[in-house]
Amino acid sequence: MNLDRAIMVFAGVVLLASLALGWFVSPWWLLLSAFVGLNLIQAPFTGGCPASFVMKKLGVKPGAALR
Repeated sequence: MNLDRAIMVFAGVVLLASLALGWFVSPWWLLLSAFVGLNLIQAPFTGGCPASFVMKKLGVKPGAALR
């Protein structure tokens, strides 16, 4: 799996977890959804996001969109 696909999977899991926590625990967890969304918007313009830097250090191969 390359970095682009790994980021999409990770963002989807965090987004769904945030929505579940927002529904069952506290609406403040929805701020995590907003953070994920903002990172998904900025990543193509900057070539990375915080999760991509961590995944690169873990050995995930780069993709076409993220370096």
